[in-house]
Amino acid sequence: MTATPAEPYTPNVPRARQPHSRAPRRSRAGSGDRLVLLALPLLAALVLPASFAGGGTRRWFGGRAESQRAEAQAAKDAAAAAFYELDTAQRDLRISIETITAVDDSPAARQAVAGFEALGRRIDQVSRQYIDAVDAHDLDRDDLEASAAAGARAQLTTAKDELGRVKQELDRFAAGLGPLLGTAETQLARLVPAVERARQGLLAASNALDAVRGSQLKADDLAARLAALAPELTKLNQGAGQHGVRDTLERADRVVREAEAVRAEAERLPERAAEIDHRLVSLRTRAEALGTRAGQVPQVLSELRRRFVAACWQDLQQVPEQAAQNVEQAQLKLREARAARDAQRWPDATALLSTVRALLNHTDEEVSAAGDRLRRLNAVQKDPQQEIDRTRFAIRDAQRLAMAGRSTPDPRHARPLDESVARLDRAIGTLEGRHPDYWHFLTETEGVRQAVARVVDQIRKERGAGAT
Repeated sequence: MTATPAEPYTPNVPRARQPHSRAPRRSRAGSGDRLVLLALPLLAALVLPASFAGGGTRRWFGGRAESQRAEAQAAKDAAAAAFYELDTAQRDLRISIETITAVDDSPAARQAVAGFEALGRRIDQVSRQYIDAVDAHDLDRDDLEASAAAGARAQLTTAKDELGRVKQELDRFAAGLGPLLGTAETQLARLVPAVERARQGLLAASNALDAVRGSQLKADDLAARLAALAPELTKLNQGAGQHGVRDTLERADRVVREAEAVRAEAERLPERAAEIDHRLVSLRTRAEALGTRAGQVPQVLSELRRRFVAACWQDLQQVPEQAAQNVEQAQLKLREARAARDAQRWPDATALLSTVRALLNHTDEEVSAAGDRLRRLNAVQKDPQQEIDRTRFAIRDAQRLAMAGRSTPDPRHARPLDESVARLDRAIGTLEGRHPDYWHFLTETEGVRQAVARVVDQIRKERGAGAT
């Protein structure tokens, strides 16, 4: 309801306020002046509320216009809230996308990025629609008509509804990112501990090297390996933002492994030095003993030549000379290994000692073969029947196994067993005569037993497969 200003009241008082009037006042006139002065505040109280209603500047146009203005303002507030919610959701989703792309470059991750970009364009569209609606209507205008307020309310409500629909699309899209985001967050959660483990591993390796050097041992190769990890540490310090989460995790794991290897070898270095010292002494003693044994091989060969045919010993003719050369070569390598150990070239010393060990093992086999040959020939010359019985027992045992549960043997088993019987008979025949070839006899009987063993192994495998 619009207030009507009160009719201005003009009492007859100017004469009382004329400063140039010198006429004396009557008591009756002074009483009237006092009444006028009392009425002025009352007039002000009536006029001022009407002048300043609605903030003092807005004119009143009736209840319907104000109701439409209030509804439009409510629609504007609701649209602003929807716009804020959509903007917040978009910011949160952008963080999720950045988390995924920092870790994952798979087709699924690239598809998620493309989907987010498409949603971004849709968000820009509805956001522009909202902003245009807000800019198009000044709801604070004094002369805002009811129809304009209703149009503003409709346009702002439409903008709010569009913002809400896009917000729902954004929420559904975010829910679909769950597996990708979970994997990415898992890898990101590993990032800081992995980098810290790498730093601690490098520190432990450096401390281990310092301790080794403090005990007067060199570790130049280990120091070089540790120094080679310095660029990797620099990249770790630069962070995953520059090198990517996946590459940073792989780099951290690699640094941990290599630093741990350096640390372990550094801590083992005193033990390794003591082990090399022990091996130097042990291999030197063995080389000397083997040299002594090699010197006895000519006597063994002499007896073999005297008592047995050439076929029994001619393959051993080069053993004495070869053994002597091997022992000499081993002693040379031992001296080189000692020099490498004194210079603390640990890998070189270890490699040389391995060469010495291989040489001595080969020489030991050759020297032992000569003595073993003489013992076996002596045994078969004295009693060949023992070797014959041993071989026949192996054949009969295989034949019983081949016939177990069968009325006739499998030809695949019977044929090699029959050939073994014939081969043994031929070997026995070589013992006849004045100078039998005992070594041929021994190699033949051993060959027969090996052939029989193969048949037995085949039978057992076939029956084992049938049982399963």
